[in-house]
Amino acid sequence: MAEYLASIFGTEKDKVNCTFYFKIGACRHGDTCTRIHNRPTFSQTIVLVNMYKSPAVTNAILDPAGLGISPYSDNQLQDNFDTFFEDVFVEIEEEYGEIDEMNVCDNLGDHLMGNVYIKFVKEVSSKPCVQALNNRWYNGAPIRAELSPVTDFREACCRQYEMGECSRAGFCNFMHLKPISKKLRRTLYGRKFNNAIVEKPLSPAADSSGSGSSDSSPERRKKHKKHKKKKKKHKANHKLSGRLYM
Repeated sequence: MAEYLASIFGTEKDKVNCTFYFKIGACRHGDTCTRIHNRPTFSQTIVLVNMYKSPAVTNAILDPAGLGISPYSDNQLQDNFDTFFEDVFVEIEEEYGEIDEMNVCDNLGDHLMGNVYIKFVKEVSSKPCVQALNNRWYNGAPIRAELSPVTDFREACCRQYEMGECSRAGFCNFMHLKPISKKLRRTLYGRKFNNAIVEKPLSPAADSSGSGSSDSSPERRKKHKKHKKKKKKHKANHKLSGRLYM
């Protein structure tokens, strides 16, 4: 019996524990849900609830048909989102630990709208981050941070949305993740790849023969120094423009 209960935990067959909370860390029923929300006491992932406020939603105006339309262009909305994403990503990684991935929900349901999920490389970074952020504000509003049970975002995301076929649009109960620009992705995540290349030890063949390309060559070191200088400048600019404050 115990083995059976363990095998169905968090699945549709589980009539005790909430499947949606287990998979996406949020449930549209909230505290009124008839199933149990098992809130983790430790996790690699945290969620900043409803943190991102999209201008497309907060400043929407009604057209003659009564539908909300955004007064901003797609480029303006993407720039706004990239600024928000960079502010949060850089500040949190510098203060609390290396980030494995960060995702922001583009859903319209209250339980998912603007949720920011941050998965740290090390689990020990999560709890201190949650405790600190719950005493901080962003853009004039208090931050609500929690540990999240989400570890696999592939399971939490809507596959139909990724293929452009979700019929529930923004009110889907699975994550619709808002993408950042390719340029910002290279800036934030590309440095990990660059650091991995620089720190890679010499291969035995290259070390013994003296031929072939070396990962510790002067060209590599020069490129790494240039990257560090660019990162320091990026950090200084962030401190001037950041809106995450006590």
